Amino acid sequence: AQASDRFNINSQLEHLQAKYVGTGHADMNRYEWAVNIQRDSYASYVGHYPLLSYFALAENESIGRERYNFMQVLSYFCTFMTLRI
Repeated sequence: AQASDRFNINSQLEHLQAKYVGTGHADMNRYEWAVNIQRDSYASYVGHYPLLSYFALAENESIGRERYNFMQVLSYFCTFMTLRI
């Protein structure tokens, strides 16, 4: 029973890794994993208005400027990862 449970868990993990980009895979290195975490974080900052307004208040910037800065960082991560791979 334990071998079948292990197979079932591994197949579920492979399914999740194929479905969602940020969950990683066996060949992923530490750098790719860190970039995924940072990219997901910045996307969350841009997508959630309360977080965006918190950062804008903390940095004494307008919300539009913070959104622009975060989008610049996001575009950097996306282009840098495509050049690296």
